Amino acid sequence: MKKLIYAIVFLFTVSTVFTGCRDKKSDDVEDVIDDVGDAAEDAADEVEDAVD
Repeated sequence: MKKLIYAIVFLFTVSTVFTGCRDKKSDDVEDVIDDVGDAAEDAADEVEDAVD
């Protein structure tokens, strides 16, 4: 009976760790999206200046 409880606790702990790591990756993706948006705005400003 103890082995079953230990196995369940171990699986819960492992699943929690992997779920917690996924949040960090989404933060990285958001940073990349922000960087791309900033680069697009800078390019648009440069084109506008060239047209003027």
